[in-house]
Amino acid sequence: MQVLEKEISLSIIISSGGCTFMEITWYGHSCFRLTERNYATVVTDPFDNKSIGYDSLKLKADIVTVSHEAPGHNNVDAVKGTSHVIDGSGEFEIGGVFITGVQTDGGGSGRKKGKGDSVRNTIYVFDYDGITVAHMGDLKQTPTQSEIESLGTINVALVPVGGGGGLNAAKAAEVISLIEPNIVIPMHYATPAAKVSLESLNKFLKEMGLSKPDAQPSLKLTRCGLPDETRVVVLEYQSS
Repeated sequence: MQVLEKEISLSIIISSGGCTFMEITWYGHSCFRLTERNYATVVTDPFDNKSIGYDSLKLKADIVTVSHEAPGHNNVDAVKGTSHVIDGSGEFEIGGVFITGVQTDGGGSGRKKGKGDSVRNTIYVFDYDGITVAHMGDLKQTPTQSEIESLGTINVALVPVGGGGGLNAAKAAEVISLIEPNIVIPMHYATPAAKVSLESLNKFLKEMGLSKPDAQPSLKLTRCGLPDETRVVVLEYQSS
C-alpha cells in the first residue's frame, strides 16, 4: 500500500460528476458530524468539554453514536434533536444510513473492569449511499481478522493516533495498513484546546512518512471522487 501526503484537489474530492456529496466535520477529540443531503445526520462520541477541553458542544443530529462509556465519548445530552442513540454492536438502518457496530477491546478508563476484563469499544461503520465511514472509537489494539472482515470495505477511516486510551502512532499506522481505506482522518491527539494528555499529530505523520499537510475546515467527498491510494487528511477542529 502506498500512502501519499495530502494533495487532494477540489476536482478530486468535491467534483461530483452527478454524485451527491457528504461532509465530515471534526469538533475535537473523537467527535465528528457526518452529513449528506436527504440522509440522517450523525454525531460521533460527543464529549464533556469540562473534562476534555475544546468548546462546549452545541450540535444537532438525528443519530448519536457512543464508542464507550467515558466523559470524552458519551455526552449525548450535548446533542439536540436526537431520535436515536447507539451505544453498542449491531446493525441499524436509520434515515437512509446503514450503521454497523462492531465490538472490540478498547483502552479507555471510563468504566470499571473486572479481573481479566477489558473495556468495551465499538467501531461504527456508516454507509451513506455507498460511501463508508468507519469511526474507530477508542480502539487500543489491532483488530482481529474476524473484526476486520465485519467492518467490510472502508472508504474513510477516523482513527485515534495519540495514544492514551486509543491507538498510538505506530499501532494506528498498522491498523491503517490492514483496513486500507481511501482516506484517513486522524483524531484523538494533542491539540492546544485539549486538556487530556495525548501524543502529537506529528508523531503519527512521521510514522506514516509524511510531512504535515495543511488542515482544512471539513472534508466533502463523493462516492465517485475517492482517491485510489490511501491519503491522510487533517481537519481543523471547529466550534459548534
